[in-house]
Amino acid sequence: MIAGAIPPFWRKFKWLYAPDPVMAGYALRTTLTSLLALGIALWMELGSPQWAALTVWMVAQGTRGRSLAKARWHLFGMIVGTICAVALVAACPQAPMMFIVLLAVGIGLFCLIGTFMPGPAAMTNYRIHGMRATGFTYAIISLDGILNPNEIFQIAAARATYIVLGIVLEASISAIFQLGLTKRTRHALTSNFESSLRPALQSISDLLGGNAEALADARLLFANITALGDQVEFAEVELGRHDHAGDHARAALADIAILLARGLDLASLMRLPMSQDDAFHQQAQAIQRFLTNLPLRLDTSEGIDSILADLRTLRRECREEMLAAFEAETQGHIEHEATMRHGVLQQALVELLDALRMTLRQFEASRNPPAHDHFRSPIRSYRDWHQAVTNSLRASVAVFGAGLIWVVTAWPEGITFLMFVCIVCSLFSTLERPALATQSFLRGACCAALAGGVLDLALLGEPTTFEILAMWFGTAAFLGGLAFAYPPLTLSAVSYNLFLPIVVGPSNQGRTDEIVYFNTALPLVLGLLYATWMFRVFLPYDPAHQRWAMREAILRDLRHIGSGSRPETVDLIVSRNVDRLVRLMNNAEGTPTPVIDAYLNGILSAMRIALNLLRIHAVQLDSTLPTRAHRALDLVMARMSHFSGRYSGHYGRTLRATKLAILCLRDSEQQEKRQRQRFVLIAALTSLDVIATELDANRVFFDASNPYLDPPT
Repeated sequence: MIAGAIPPFWRKFKWLYAPDPVMAGYALRTTLTSLLALGIALWMELGSPQWAALTVWMVAQGTRGRSLAKARWHLFGMIVGTICAVALVAACPQAPMMFIVLLAVGIGLFCLIGTFMPGPAAMTNYRIHGMRATGFTYAIISLDGILNPNEIFQIAAARATYIVLGIVLEASISAIFQLGLTKRTRHALTSNFESSLRPALQSISDLLGGNAEALADARLLFANITALGDQVEFAEVELGRHDHAGDHARAALADIAILLARGLDLASLMRLPMSQDDAFHQQAQAIQRFLTNLPLRLDTSEGIDSILADLRTLRRECREEMLAAFEAETQGHIEHEATMRHGVLQQALVELLDALRMTLRQFEASRNPPAHDHFRSPIRSYRDWHQAVTNSLRASVAVFGAGLIWVVTAWPEGITFLMFVCIVCSLFSTLERPALATQSFLRGACCAALAGGVLDLALLGEPTTFEILAMWFGTAAFLGGLAFAYPPLTLSAVSYNLFLPIVVGPSNQGRTDEIVYFNTALPLVLGLLYATWMFRVFLPYDPAHQRWAMREAILRDLRHIGSGSRPETVDLIVSRNVDRLVRLMNNAEGTPTPVIDAYLNGILSAMRIALNLLRIHAVQLDSTLPTRAHRALDLVMARMSHFSGRYSGHYGRTLRATKLAILCLRDSEQQEKRQRQRFVLIAALTSLDVIATELDANRVFFDASNPYLDPPT
């Protein structure tokens, strides 16, 4: 049957009847590892062997790098969580309310710390996972230990043993299936770079070819760069710390983002009147040919030196054109203006080629790391205290409420209910939209409860051997592993494989009967329902408020750059705004398209304004700048240092000050006879032109009289 003949309903189950071979191998490998961990725990006659199988599924990932990175941080979280749990039980063995308060505060504190960990606020950030594992371990050990405080050390040792057993087995067995890992990882780094560079070069090439909208989809290119940049960390784990290939790869991807930012600057300048002439089009065609052939040249055995030599030739030609335009003696205002605009575009081409040169150098260093290299490019993250406190309060209040339910109702299984609430809060409170994640997790937990019921009440209804348990439990777990490869089911599959061992509850002393099953499945489902409800009603995610907070942060950054109160670099400005762009796109569900487009365009526009404010700061440091021009630039920066966009006044004054400064500097440049001072004035004029253009083109974003940009109702 051809693909088109398959009904849409059955295509949703392709992960089951036609799985991806690689992910099928992952599911089989992890299933066998979890069974091995379970068998060893049963052989050692440990009290709760299901935690060993659960840990395997919690740590296992599709690649060796992801598995090792997650295992390391999970181990770290287990150690910290175990110490904190023992201290908690020792501090209040006879004070249940104090225990609940400290349990809630502890999980909230771990969420607070996790929010500030480097990297994106996503489930794939394993630094944050370290704090999630801390809260997870803190809860399961302290809740078991508070019922019998005298045995807290034995309980802690047993839980730590399960976790270490699962981590060691998963790491060891996954290593067996990773032959030729170093070679494949280096090839993957190269492929990631090329997959980001190709569309960026194509967009810039189309722009130079006359397509003014070529960079309209730059937001998608930035999102792709961010996604691939997050994967570099796992490649570093696979390669080890023998060289700094990962740092160079991360820097190369960041340089592609800077290259796109330079392309956006060029697009802004090309929209100015009298900016393009025949000489510019001729130079643009030469650069366009170079960019078109570059990916093919990188794939061949041609060395990087010849590519960089051609790049230097193009740069030299652009610079010569720029100098000739700036030094030309012209007659008449219009002719002078056209000549200056030509020089400005050539200068923008020089900066574009400089950004490409840095990108290629970092790429070559990632392919062939130099000896005795000490280059570092750390992972950057941008957090705020408001988000961190919100995440912490959300987790603490949810856990405290669940604890109150346990104490007030005296429900015998209330402590199990509280444990599941603690697990969910530890895992998801660091996300920006935890309610959506817990919905998927709830579906997976319900499937685990149903599958566990079939296993406990039917297939494993009679006491039997481990082989029979492994056959049926392994089959059920394998199905969850296959579902993990289907993106819409990934989070539900994680939940299913985490909770299935708990619901089945394998033991040496007997089997899970009907009473034990319902006393486990009911608290599981109710715990996730309660957590999902709490995430929706207490400090819920408000997309309009989050967008406005982001917009205020952007305007605040412009004020800081205008006042010079905070040191900034091109790399920091680009990476911070790209992070905002990606976060906005990831959380755009349910938001009207015009609002999202206005914000996306506003973020890119603010990035261009910030970069050009940085250039003006550099111009202001020149002591030979004419006094009149210096005052005009000071006025622009002073207006920008108070720029809030509120009530239309600040926006209007800032735009007016920028346009007046342009007129002033144009007059100064025409009267100036010294070449060096003219070049400085032209550089300032170029930045002012971009700032004025962006403020004009994105007034709806920078004029904050309508805070949320919502369409009128």
